[in-house]
Amino acid sequence: MDRNIYTVEDVLKLLDGLFAPGADRWTSGAATWWDDFYTDRSKPVPFFAAKPDENLASYLDHELITPGRALDLGCGPGRNALHLASHGFQVDAVDLSPTAIAWAQERALQAGADIRFRCADAFSLTAAELNGPYDLVYDSGCFHHLPPHRRISYLDLLDRLLAPGGHFALTCFAPGESGASTLPDTAFYRDARLHGGLAYTSQDLRRIFSRLAEVEIRRMHDEPAESARFGEPFLWTALFRRNAQA
Repeated sequence: MDRNIYTVEDVLKLLDGLFAPGADRWTSGAATWWDDFYTDRSKPVPFFAAKPDENLASYLDHELITPGRALDLGCGPGRNALHLASHGFQVDAVDLSPTAIAWAQERALQAGADIRFRCADAFSLTAAELNGPYDLVYDSGCFHHLPPHRRISYLDLLDRLLAPGGHFALTCFAPGESGASTLPDTAFYRDARLHGGLAYTSQDLRRIFSRLAEVEIRRMHDEPAESARFGEPFLWTALFRRNAQA
């Protein structure tokens, strides 16, 4: 008999196990999936280029965020972490993929950027390993690859790591052109996969992150290939602020 469910974390791990290993981009095979994805650096993938998200650059241009401590969740090859470091942020960056982290470290070395990279599942890192609080938590494409139950872990992570008065920003799939799934949450457990990622509406984002004050939610601007910024209009961009009294 298996009677090992005692805590909320036990329940979350049980739900993790309902997804087939390697079936999607966050399950137990996710690091291997992303390693394969990042191995060929010559692939024509728009976000392989070492340029920041247009919304992140815009937040800095308009002084919606100012330098401090930053955490880049799902940093990939480090393009946004590098941009933040170049603007005076002290940056910690986390990704599941050893291949992505190695590429990001190479870029940081070439740029002379002092960024602390961690190859790990952010939810498994201890307070000593991710020692907030952070003035900015930035997520470019991590949140929409999480199974629904891990939103609980994600919100807990923000509660633990985001500084009072700090900002949280993300980009994620919108319904429509992205090809991301618009299935209801229950369907992912029935199918044991995430169908490449979850699409969210602006109302979804407002509801999920209702503990935070909305600064801006909009579609990402379309940026041409020659632009110094990355931008694809099938993504939402969102900026929230934590109450200074939190």
